Amino acid sequence: MKVDILAIGVHPDDVELSCSGTLLRHIDMGKTVGLLDLTRGELGTRGSAEIRDQEAAEAARLMGAAFRKNLAMADGFFEYSRENILKIIPIIREHQPEIILANAVDDRHPDHGRAAKLVADACFYAGLIKIPTIGSDGQPQERWRPKALYHYIQDRNLHPDFVVDISEQIDRKIELIKAFKSQFYVPEAQEEFKEELSSPISSKSFMDFLKAKAASYGRVAGYDYAEGFTCDRTPGLSNLFMLD
Repeated sequence: MKVDILAIGVHPDDVELSCSGTLLRHIDMGKTVGLLDLTRGELGTRGSAEIRDQEAAEAARLMGAAFRKNLAMADGFFEYSRENILKIIPIIREHQPEIILANAVDDRHPDHGRAAKLVADACFYAGLIKIPTIGSDGQPQERWRPKALYHYIQDRNLHPDFVVDISEQIDRKIELIKAFKSQFYVPEAQEEFKEELSSPISSKSFMDFLKAKAASYGRVAGYDYAEGFTCDRTPGLSNLFMLD
């Protein structure tokens, strides 16, 4: 199944927190989106890997994603390695995305930057003919390199190279995040997780913070809400009127 955009996160909910508004906007435009989680988030303060598996599936359903896969690397302890690169390459080749969205290149959580490098290099190596891989159908895969790789912004307020207007998608983005009810403040789920430890992201104020951050990124471009991205390669325009 070919998709237009493949969004990759090292933890389940990274994509929802950081670029789901952008994904929803492109789904609204008729584009297809696939999701790939590198780990099951088993080191999270609240919940469990099994619970997060269920929450991730529900978030993907609500989003309208074509698929969601998980490579089950070790949360917190996955390595930048040949082995892990070779886990990502077959997914890229099987689904042939034009665009890949990946973790922030620099962030508070050490997994994020490490995953950003892992995915970026997997995108490059997926285009090399002399790296053989076998697809889920048991057949040799053809090489494929996406046209663009963009890194979403996470905890740290990095300066974006561009922002995407998510003004019409902001409320649906919040609902996707709330699908991870073990991780975030969801009033109707508080009784279920009342014995769990609290964390900064499980506080009631965290959702307000997310909307304020989106408003801050949107303000400079004249949008109510936006998500920011960075990229290694300078984006090009065919004409100046493509810019808002």
